Amino acid sequence: MGLTIGVDIGGTKIAAGVVDEEGNILSTFKVPTPTTPEAIVDAIASAVEGARAGHDIVGVGIGAAGYVNRQRSTIYFAPNIEWRNEPLKQKVEERVGLPVVVENDANAAAWGEYKFGAGKGHRNVICITLGTGLGGGIIIGNKLRRGHFGVAAEFGHIRMVPDGLLCGCGSQGCWEQYASGRALVRYAKQRANATPENARLLLELGDGTPAGIEGKHVSMAARQGCPVAVDSYRELARWVGAGLADLASLFDPSAFIVGGGLSDEGELLLGPIRKSYRRWLVGGNWRPVAEVLAAQLGNKAGLVGAADLAREPDPVM
Repeated sequence: MGLTIGVDIGGTKIAAGVVDEEGNILSTFKVPTPTTPEAIVDAIASAVEGARAGHDIVGVGIGAAGYVNRQRSTIYFAPNIEWRNEPLKQKVEERVGLPVVVENDANAAAWGEYKFGAGKGHRNVICITLGTGLGGGIIIGNKLRRGHFGVAAEFGHIRMVPDGLLCGCGSQGCWEQYASGRALVRYAKQRANATPENARLLLELGDGTPAGIEGKHVSMAARQGCPVAVDSYRELARWVGAGLADLASLFDPSAFIVGGGLSDEGELLLGPIRKSYRRWLVGGNWRPVAEVLAAQLGNKAGLVGAADLAREPDPVM
């Protein structure tokens, strides 16, 4: 099938990498992420050209945050870029002269983990990415399931709490308002404000006030046993596990893979998630229970997955 290039569009940089059929990254090239849609297209092309130097490339896969159509060509809507019905495939192909496919970034990361990471050996896995928000991907029967219109697996916007917290999507009570990096920081601020005597270390890492707490402070304090930070992770895990139990009722996978920046904390987060998942799983004492696994590819998953999807003539259903 040959070498392909995966492109990961981040908030500050666009990374392109040459990836072989075993998921190995052979070379990379990065450029800053511009602010306008047309400049971003130019930056993608520049990153692709930089990465492909010296390699015979057969295709390009682009992972982008947003709703991507079934044909893997157009971005209906992107939350952080002014893309509205953006024909990204066509524009990038015109600049690089290679076949291009466009994929939702969480789907690309899920595919990368399924093929080359924690999902190897599984046919049916659900991946979630815990970062600033919450995303995911569905692999059933070795196929990436994207729905009729291509926009399935927006797990972060499942409504967990009727009339709950307002979400950036405009709805209320979305899962990512309770299970994400933003939620973790909110839990820590609330607890530090209520019991500052239990949050001394956490407060010292910031500016001394609950308002100054950032995500990195919560993780550092939790590793050192700060009661408020540890309890904040447990609250986050409670919501993650409850959501996984609902997804198990829908999809019955053999494994859940938890990725994203928060998964870097390992068992600090994974252990409580497993406990919560078992707590809320219907019939959990009497049925087979899916594994809850930590992602293995880290921030490379999206790039590797997008590159591999460029080889797939029709991996989506």
